[in-house]
Amino acid sequence: MERWDFEDPPNVAVLSDKGIFRHGDWIAYVVHENDDEGGSWQFYSSDTRDRNESDMMLVGLREMVDRDKSILELADLPKGWHAWRSSKSSPWQRAKSRPLGLRDDE
Repeated sequence: MERWDFEDPPNVAVLSDKGIFRHGDWIAYVVHENDDEGGSWQFYSSDTRDRNESDMMLVGLREMVDRDKSILELADLPKGWHAWRSSKSSPWQRAKSRPLGLRDDE
């Protein structure tokens, strides 16, 4: 069996940008929310246009890993953090997410 380093099970529901599945876009941005449900995951494509809820779909975490094995590198991404890369072959970078509603000068 393939390694599974995520605390969440492979079948946990995550949010994905539809472009990743419908257009084969590569994953450019990942968010591990620090929320009441225990830390949901969100995956966004390289398409930088404004997104809304209709651009997102629910899939299993295993489906995301099957689509891009580099996601396994983010298994230890803490809740409340995000990761990004500038190209499909670039290394993942990480940072703590800012709480919603805060300005840069706060």
